[in-house]
Amino acid sequence: MTGNTHIIGGLAASLAFAQVSNYDPVLLVGAGVVGAIFPDICHGGSKIGRKFKVLSKVINTLFGHRSFTHSLLFLVLMAFLLNGFINNDSIILGFLVGMASHYILDMATKNGIKLLYPLKITVRFPVTTRTGGTVEYVVFAALSVLTVYFGYGVFGKYI
Repeated sequence: MTGNTHIIGGLAASLAFAQVSNYDPVLLVGAGVVGAIFPDICHGGSKIGRKFKVLSKVINTLFGHRSFTHSLLFLVLMAFLLNGFINNDSIILGFLVGMASHYILDMATKNGIKLLYPLKITVRFPVTTRTGGTVEYVVFAALSVLTVYFGYGVFGKYI
């Protein structure tokens, strides 16, 4: 999936989580967007990879794309690191929800992800799409509608 689809997926997922939790929705959603693009730190052409070129190159050289940074092991590692350095559950959970949304969206692509890294098993849904294809635009549109729906549920009381 493209960066924009991951961003809207992170928005939709963190807004949905905010709707059923008592965490600060602004912090949750902000962290959800960052978490949604973070796994692609392993790809130099990604939104985050272009911002952190050297780190991206090192991670890609060590692990490749859609392996370690797209795994449950990395998700758990990030949970431990965030808990050790950030004293705000809204930020921590938002970031992790955003990462999970990224994983789910990439499992819908033909290349899938190495969710169980270091095992070499590729995980993808039975029906997949091509990154940047027509189906991705439909997914983007659906996630946009969900973002409005969940956003109204979270922030509608302020309107």
